[in-house]
Amino acid sequence: MEAPRLIVVKIGSSTLVDADGRLDHGYIDSLCTQIAALRERGIHVITVSSGAAAAGREVLGFETRPTDIPTLQACAATGQARLIESYERALAAHGLPCAQVLLTRRDVVDREGYLNARNTFERLLELGVVPIVNENDTVSVAEFTFGDNDMLGAIVSALVTADLYVILSDVDGLYTADPMADPSAELIRRVDHIDEGVFRIAGSPSTTFGTGGMFSKVSAARMMMAAGIPTFICQGRAEGILLECAEATARGTLFKHSGSNPHGNPRKLWIGLAEVPQGSIVLDEGATRAVLSQGASILPVGIMGTKGAFKAGDVVNVDSYDGLLIGRGTVAYDAEDLERYKGLKLDVIARFTGDDGAIPAIHRDDLLIF
Repeated sequence: MEAPRLIVVKIGSSTLVDADGRLDHGYIDSLCTQIAALRERGIHVITVSSGAAAAGREVLGFETRPTDIPTLQACAATGQARLIESYERALAAHGLPCAQVLLTRRDVVDREGYLNARNTFERLLELGVVPIVNENDTVSVAEFTFGDNDMLGAIVSALVTADLYVILSDVDGLYTADPMADPSAELIRRVDHIDEGVFRIAGSPSTTFGTGGMFSKVSAARMMMAAGIPTFICQGRAEGILLECAEATARGTLFKHSGSNPHGNPRKLWIGLAEVPQGSIVLDEGATRAVLSQGASILPVGIMGTKGAFKAGDVVNVDSYDGLLIGRGTVAYDAEDLERYKGLKLDVIARFTGDDGAIPAIHRDDLLIF
């Protein structure tokens, strides 16, 4: 793996807090020392940091995680100030300025907003600033959340065309089984293809303070592989771990295609990663094979069914016949029409719609394959 010039690192809540559930300022100091060392090597770092809600619970005196949304958002708002203050102090000790960047999915589903966010990141890096990114939990609503910061980090990585995405976790990486339940489980050092079998073993449960388990991390890694961005999942509290990730010597799991895989088409990445899917289509076995191995567009004849009330122009998930999410794309038909046309060839559809209406359900140019 070539030396990266731009790294996006995501730190989970369970890594950022101490045994008492309080924000671990000493750990943040250590992390920022590593960021400063990377900057001296000419490597920029964007940090996607969880921990605001956990810090807010400490400030507001909650011993356990609140269950109602307004209180959770109040914790996030209160804790975000303490979180960014800790990063600012730690980075300033090395002469590095930092910037707070709070995003919601609504900010990036719009193409113009996506490009504006990219321009902001690029300018911050040009000015030598270390961006500290988090989801704006104070105003996020369910349909426009990223789900967890693993996915937020993946979207930021694609947005800035990072050379490496690092997920610092409370586990060493992906194991052959859940290491908490099976002492014989072995660490998988490299994954160059993610299929249903990989997801079956990605079963690490969520922790008390985090929201994403190993399944979430593998999902994010799969999207990064589609974008041509290597991903490390590793133990965030291992000494010098971020430096080792930059040198490709870290103990953890590296997700990377074995062959050449340049960064994907920027528009496809936006479709596949930033947009919110409004439904899904299910392909039959032949269409699944054609899409995955032959670079085909998705035709109505190969569609078994649809889910959701999507409209033409919406982004939808593409599921294989056996239920695996294989891609995401912009659909050319309303769900109601696609239900009528599924299984039909284009020349048959043309009898009802004319030639202009008989088009691929998702053209290859509008499809990102995971």
